[in-house]
Amino acid sequence: MKGPIDAKRRRFLASAAVGAAAAATAFPAPAIAQDKREWKMVTSWPKGLPGVGTGAERIAQRITEMSDGRLTVKVYAAGEIVPPLECFSAVAEGKAEMGHDASYYHIGKHRQAPFFTTVPFGLTANELSAWIHFGGGQELWDELYAGFGLKPFLAGNTGTQMLGWYRKELKTAEDYQGLKVRMAGLGAEVVKRLGATVVTVPGGEIFQALQNGTVDAAEWVGPYNDQALGLNQVAEYYYGPGFQEPSAGLELIVNKTLYDELPRDLKQIVAVAAQAAHDDLWAEYTLRNGEALANLISKGTKVARVPNELMVAMGTASGEVLAEERDKADAIGKKIFESFLKARGPASAYTRIGEQAMANARALAYKYIE
Repeated sequence: MKGPIDAKRRRFLASAAVGAAAAATAFPAPAIAQDKREWKMVTSWPKGLPGVGTGAERIAQRITEMSDGRLTVKVYAAGEIVPPLECFSAVAEGKAEMGHDASYYHIGKHRQAPFFTTVPFGLTANELSAWIHFGGGQELWDELYAGFGLKPFLAGNTGTQMLGWYRKELKTAEDYQGLKVRMAGLGAEVVKRLGATVVTVPGGEIFQALQNGTVDAAEWVGPYNDQALGLNQVAEYYYGPGFQEPSAGLELIVNKTLYDELPRDLKQIVAVAAQAAHDDLWAEYTLRNGEALANLISKGTKVARVPNELMVAMGTASGEVLAEERDKADAIGKKIFESFLKARGPASAYTRIGEQAMANARALAYKYIE
């Protein structure tokens, strides 16, 4: 609906763009008065989107409150200052001091950036957190992003995602031939190998893309966010699990020059706020995805498991893609690969006999323990 609201939004976006340009030319000079800083956080998420969107707002609120206003952070949703997939460059260039998004959006910056969000058939949320905090992942992430003038933090996880929404039924790998698919990161390289055409669409535009046929299929997150975007209204089939995202780590990125200038206590506040956001979001998605899935099913969504034949084909293609990426990796990229694989071995081995085995056992005994 067009009218006064649209006019106000245009004026707001125009003024935001002017403000962003001014900030860029003045960098690095955020508002500082009497040891008080006012920072902007740009995100890749539609404004108010449950989970990732509101999670970014909680980070800002925590930093502001824990610092007693010495570091005040204001959140700008996708498109309010910069386009949704340009947080990385905006923070590196000083158009904003902070950003909240996912590292696999930056595969164009470095081919191994996606590892800190997810890779096909990679790490679960538990395993990713273990690698980042105890397996050397954070140190490599710091090293990689320092080259772009950024300091990264793990600041959320959506857990295991769905393969996504499809307008036609999937039966075999041949069904991907000619299919237009919205998918990000290295998962996109896999479906290309299966014959699909990958279309880059920000989250806030997926509904329209499915509705008008720009894409035939799209993955976003999982039931919680997919329902919020109304994707069940424009696609009939909902497939899982998502080979492309066994979990999805989110990142808080801070301009490194400005981060390094912070007093030690403010640095710690930023780190603690990011860790709290990770725990909050992971817990939120764990419960809300289940609730949303039940609601989608009650409204007629056809939820289906990816056929075994297709899953095997995805596994084969994923192995080929990752092998080629490893062969082409630069020095830091090879270190990321080695560290990732070193952590994946023992972590996944225990997952199989621990969490995975317990989940299977619970499913078997479920009718007896209700």
